[in-house]
Amino acid sequence: MARQKGIIKLKGTIGDITFYKTQDGHLAREKGGIDANRIANDPAFQRTRENGSEFGRAGKAGKLLRTALRPLLLNSADSRMVSRLTQSMVKVIQADTTSVRGLRNVIDGEAELLFGFEFNIRGKLGTSLFAPFTATIDRVAGTLDADLASFIPSNMIAAPSGTTHFKMVSGGAEVDFEAETFVVATSETTIYPWDTTATAAINLSNAVTANSTKPLFLALGIEFYQEVNGQMYPLKNGAYNPLSIVKVDSGV
Repeated sequence: MARQKGIIKLKGTIGDITFYKTQDGHLAREKGGIDANRIANDPAFQRTRENGSEFGRAGKAGKLLRTALRPLLLNSADSRMVSRLTQSMVKVIQADTTSVRGLRNVIDGEAELLFGFEFNIRGKLGTSLFAPFTATIDRVAGTLDADLASFIPSNMIAAPSGTTHFKMVSGGAEVDFEAETFVVATSETTIYPWDTTATAAINLSNAVTANSTKPLFLALGIEFYQEVNGQMYPLKNGAYNPLSIVKVDSGV
């Protein structure tokens, strides 16, 4: 691809050149490629078909997890989160050592590879929250908990400029990647001032199905606010709210 320069930016196709706009600017590329029918049937493209099948499976799995955690992602996601999560799901699927290539899947893969995934690259939990916390999943009880001892917000939370208040949020998701269904629960704290006043001990508990055999995911995040005339407003529409997967149990 090539980057368009000059005052006039083009969109559309002229001859064999396609002009289009992306997040990276106005680009141009030459049309071309291999015939789709050949890719679908030619034995020489068997590996391509297998890769495509697994990539599609990763995309569906990522969408299901995103949908499950949507109540939290509405306030905590960057513009490229979808593609980054799909790439992570590809790695989960490629870790499947029992299925043949092309049929590898999330269930037989390593869902634990999603541990630490940051949904908002502009505000990572790992560089925002310095207060120690424990993340636990009790599969028998069906609870996914995040616990923080009392801490001083201004010392333990690196907040973006303009922050006056914050709250902790959490979500627990039980995801059935085969049936494409999920159970989700979310929890949140009260809104705390971002100052030197210590918080109370925090327990964010999310209950899903007891004794589930499906993969379980625990997410933890922060939402930042700015107080104006006694009203709380999401800081910069949540652009810097971190949300991360802090515990995964892939199931049995």
